[in-house]
Amino acid sequence: MADTAARKPTIEALISRLEEITRTMEKPDTGLEGSIALYEEGIAIAEQCRKRLQAAKTRIELINPETAPEVREESAHPKGLFDLEP
Repeated sequence: MADTAARKPTIEALISRLEEITRTMEKPDTGLEGSIALYEEGIAIAEQCRKRLQAAKTRIELINPETAPEVREESAHPKGLFDLEP
């Protein structure tokens, strides 16, 4: 099982790949088929990131249940640019 976890890319590596996909798609010489393939890969990676972040949030809630309502409240209503206090 540890071997499987060792082969799983980190969330940082996944985000880096998403950034690379974005840069490649922005190039004018990336064709339609290439862009679609990159988009498909990006969607799959974004879903992996979402699942990992959700798992991390769940772990934090299990570690410290007292802050669980605060974590849920904050993630349900993230502050926007205009919600910042002076």
